[in-house]
Amino acid sequence: MENKAHLTEDGLQQIINLRASMNLGLSDLQKSNFPNYKPVDRPTINTTTIPDPNWITGFTSGEGCFFVNVLKPNKNIKNKTVQLIFKITQHKRDQELLNLIAKYFNCGAVHFHSENAFDFQVTKFADNFNLIIPIFKAHPIQGNKQLDFIDFCKVASLINEGKHLTVKGLDQIQLIKDRMNTKRNFP
Repeated sequence: MENKAHLTEDGLQQIINLRASMNLGLSDLQKSNFPNYKPVDRPTINTTTIPDPNWITGFTSGEGCFFVNVLKPNKNIKNKTVQLIFKITQHKRDQELLNLIAKYFNCGAVHFHSENAFDFQVTKFADNFNLIIPIFKAHPIQGNKQLDFIDFCKVASLINEGKHLTVKGLDQIQLIKDRMNTKRNFP
């Protein structure tokens, strides 16, 4: 684009070919508008280890999520329950990377998410509290996701203190949950 090649038919086709190789590829509309597209081969990266905790925090900053679920009572559970979830979702071609991340954290599991994606998830409270949180405290995330992590830690502390078993504590957790992730307001 810097060289204005995108203004030519050939340059635009090169961009479409690159786009076809990224993320989920081209939409059906894009495919119909550019029927001669040819996805560019992506290099295969063969790695057997996660380099260091800073790599994990950087990757999580872009690809990870810290969630709080407040589950309503049902016939099997009389009271609301609170669940912490740390999750990273990737395209199915990166399933092995998620397996390496699970191995690195020594907890959680990789699950099928959708036709084109897999999740690495940590849902056990003890694993989130004792393994996930300490890594991100020692190697902080940079950017807005750090705010979600801080809220995740606040809820973890409330659960650890047993406050999630009280109405006041549940209300406090719900308030924290209601400002996390896509619900967060920025000035």
